[in-house]
Amino acid sequence: MQKKLITDYNHSMHFATIRVLTLAPSRFFSISVLLILLTGFSSCGQSFSEEKKGNADTTDKKDVAVSAQEAVKSAAVLDTALYNQKNIQLANGDSSGLWPVQAPYPLPGAILPFKRVVSYYGNLYSKRMGILGELPRAEMLAKLKEEIKKWEAADSTTEVIPALHYIAVTAQGSSGKDGKYRLRMPFHQVDSVLSMSKEIGALTFIDIQVAHSTLQQEVPLLEKYLMRPDVHFGIDPEFSMKTGARPGTVIGTFNADDINYVTGYLADLVKKYNLPPKILIVHRFTQGMMTGYKQIKTRPEVQIVIDMDGWGLQARKINTYRQYVYKEPVQFTGFKIFYKNDFREKGSRTMTPEEVLNLKPRPIYIQYQ
Repeated sequence: MQKKLITDYNHSMHFATIRVLTLAPSRFFSISVLLILLTGFSSCGQSFSEEKKGNADTTDKKDVAVSAQEAVKSAAVLDTALYNQKNIQLANGDSSGLWPVQAPYPLPGAILPFKRVVSYYGNLYSKRMGILGELPRAEMLAKLKEEIKKWEAADSTTEVIPALHYIAVTAQGSSGKDGKYRLRMPFHQVDSVLSMSKEIGALTFIDIQVAHSTLQQEVPLLEKYLMRPDVHFGIDPEFSMKTGARPGTVIGTFNADDINYVTGYLADLVKKYNLPPKILIVHRFTQGMMTGYKQIKTRPEVQIVIDMDGWGLQARKINTYRQYVYKEPVQFTGFKIFYKNDFREKGSRTMTPEEVLNLKPRPIYIQYQ
C-alpha cells in the first residue's frame, strides 16, 4: 500500500496540517568530482524512524567521505581578499558598523559570499506549502532556471546557483502517536529531491520544523544526507513550540543555544568527513523567533544565513528585514519571496531581484515559496 499526504495550509502562519491516508497503489562546486559524487550516492526508501545498519551503510559513508575529501582538496585555499571584497559589496554601503559582520574566515570551498543561492522551497506531498511541491518536476525546474537568469541579470558580479529547499519534518496540528506534533517525511522523498537537484546542478537544503520535538532528536537522523557536500540545512523557529502550544496557534522560537547546537553538529560533520563548509538557514520574521543573537557562535565550518521569512506588502517586508535581520547581525542574510502570499493584500506583489538587491545588506540567499 502507498501513503499519500493531504495538506491543509494556513497562509497567515505558513503552517501545514498533514493527514496520512492509506490508498490503493496507484553548485556548490561545478566540478566533475561532485557530479560523480551525486551520481554515486545510493538512495534509500525508509522513514526517519528506521535505522539502516550493516556493511552497505558503512561503504556508502566511506565513499562519500573520500569524494568529499577530493572536493575539498580541489578547492585549494580560501581567497581571503576576494572574500573581504564580496562581503563589503554585500554591505551595500552600510555605514552603521553592523555590516559586514566580523567572523572567522570559512574553510576553503565556502559558497558564501562568492555565489548567490536561489532556492525553491516546499514539500513534495503538498501543493500549498511551496513551489517545490506545487508544480510537476520538469515545469518547476524550468521555472527555477528562469528565476536564476533574472538574478544573474540583476547582479552580474555574483555567480548564481540553484537550490531545492525541502521541508523534511513538518509541524502538525495533531499530536500524533508520540505527542510531538511533527511528521517526518520518508527518506525516498529526500532522495527524489536529490535527484531533481542533480538534474540541474543544484544544492539541496533539508529543512525541519521540530514542533514539540527538539533539534537534538531530529538533526542526527539526517546525518546520512548532511554528510554529503552538496546538502545543506535549514531550521524554522516558527514551529519550535517551547511553551507546549499547538503549532500554528502561536509563533515559536529558537535561542542562541539551539542554533549553536546545530552549527556545532554540522561543524563536527564537516571535520569528520572533510567537507566544505555547510550553510545553515534560520527563518525569521518576528523579534521573538530568534533570541540571544549576540551569543550565536560563528564557525569556519558553517555559514549562517538569517532568512527574512515574512510575506505581504513590499514596505512591510522591507521593514521586517530592517528590524529583525539588519539590526541583529549574525553573518549572512536571506530573503523569501512568495509567489502567492505576496499578492494577498491590495497593492502588494512580488519584489524584483533589483529591489531586493537594494537592501542593506544585500541578501546572498533567496528563497521562493
